[in-house]
Amino acid sequence: MKKIKALVVDDSAYNRQVITKMLAADADIEVVGSAVDGVDAIAKTLRFLPDVITLDLEMPTMDGFTFLRWLMKERPTPVIVLSSRSDSRSVFRALEVGAVDFLAKPEARISRSIEGVQGELVSKVRGVLNLKMSRVTDTVALLSRQQAAPVLRKEKEGPKERGPIEVVAIASSTGGPPALQAILTALPADLRAGIVISQHMPAGFTKSFAERLNKLSSLIVSEAAAGDRVKPGAALIAPGGFHLVVKRDRKGLVTELVPRAPSDRYVPSADRMMVSVAGACGPAALGVVLTGMGNDGAKGVSAIKKESGQCLAESEESAVVFGMPQEAIRTGAVDKVLTLGGMAQEILLRCNPG
Repeated sequence: MKKIKALVVDDSAYNRQVITKMLAADADIEVVGSAVDGVDAIAKTLRFLPDVITLDLEMPTMDGFTFLRWLMKERPTPVIVLSSRSDSRSVFRALEVGAVDFLAKPEARISRSIEGVQGELVSKVRGVLNLKMSRVTDTVALLSRQQAAPVLRKEKEGPKERGPIEVVAIASSTGGPPALQAILTALPADLRAGIVISQHMPAGFTKSFAERLNKLSSLIVSEAAAGDRVKPGAALIAPGGFHLVVKRDRKGLVTELVPRAPSDRYVPSADRMMVSVAGACGPAALGVVLTGMGNDGAKGVSAIKKESGQCLAESEESAVVFGMPQEAIRTGAVDKVLTLGGMAQEILLRCNPG
């Protein structure tokens, strides 16, 4: 088997050494070089032609964003950003530019060293190896077109008439943040359904992600808290480290947060969220499975379909990683498969018919 060629880009000599050591410990990964800044990274990319790049964003001379823009134009390559939680806003800008995934560096004051992320880093490197970069660049182009003609934010209105769909439950993982941005920024403020989202993301990043989407979207977007109401025209994002579930009480739909258990494979779990939405909303539920590795969401769409709800999945044509949509489609519960570019319009048609 051909080894995975990795390039490590970081201005910290210590980080370069440790990240190189972590990757090189895997027999299938070869670290072909390291770079101290964006200028060095360009030279090393052209010289070594890596299969994957780990990237620090804050660097002297040429920062990670400038390098990333060059890379996406000249030699699109999977990039995994390594970032501190304190710089989470930068991560989502990088994903919008073309990075495919990110990893949280442990804080320096925490006793667990950066080596604690080894297993996750190796898993992400392996996971992004076979994705098609053309789908990443297509998503970047889609976001650029939407930003050129943004949806105007409407003033807050009174209660909206509920549509046939009461809740849209969205599952996403690798490649998900820009896909979610493309969908939420294309939906109008008068959407007659509420939205709940399970995006696989570590704790400390989901709040910044929600704040960013709230600024860009006509919808009201926030990180979910226990007791939040699911309302039309608003989207709730499951906080990292917790499962988001939806229940119905006398006043309507309300959220609960369930802490992760040691045995949990996906946190937050789209399956748990969708199963709860199916139980609370029945035929008024719409499940949507977007890009991501694994099979989270497959049980969820089956539960929604069992309660006579509706289900959509992103097509292989646009999904950065087709794993989650493919598994959802295989259940037979998906009503329609479509590209990311058409997903928002399809959601709108089902929530605001006529």
